Amino acid sequence: MDLLLPDRNNKHALPTHPSVMAEEKYKIVVFGAFGAGKSTLVQALDPQAKHIEAECAGGTTTIALDYGRVQIGEKRVYLYGTPGQERFEFAREIIGKGMDGAILLVDATSPVDEFVEHLSTSIIAARIPYVVLLNKCDAVGAQPDAAKAHFAGAETKIVSAKDRREARDALERFVGTLRPHTGNRTT
Repeated sequence: MDLLLPDRNNKHALPTHPSVMAEEKYKIVVFGAFGAGKSTLVQALDPQAKHIEAECAGGTTTIALDYGRVQIGEKRVYLYGTPGQERFEFAREIIGKGMDGAILLVDATSPVDEFVEHLSTSIIAARIPYVVLLNKCDAVGAQPDAAKAHFAGAETKIVSAKDRREARDALERFVGTLRPHTGNRTT
């Protein structure tokens, strides 16, 4: 029978089992313009992801957030996809509180516009670790080299938001660069 032993050096410590380790937890927020593939990315990483959307001209769009969870070894990653319209700045601010890292998902078929530049500048100003993922690089008219050049100095990776393996590889590499949170963090 295994016993729970108190820390002998700390008379106030609660007993713990030697095999119990704190799970590392990460809050990662996915930013990007309308149609960049944020919902697709979150759903590729977690097929059980929650999504709140509405009909709009050209299909559907996220109106609140995407939410998914991914386990990477001992690391629990909570993913939050944000709406990509400028008018939802307040939602991005709320969702972004307490984030450990950010993914800026960029549609390589569109030039980097003021909105994407604003997202990038905001992430940098907040001193949040981030990675730029270039999506739709295989589509007609894609210019991944131009997008890479625009974000020179940032960690940049080409992915297909539809490809679970590519998306997971990019997420694992990014999360591996972050400092973990342990304990009772609300996400």
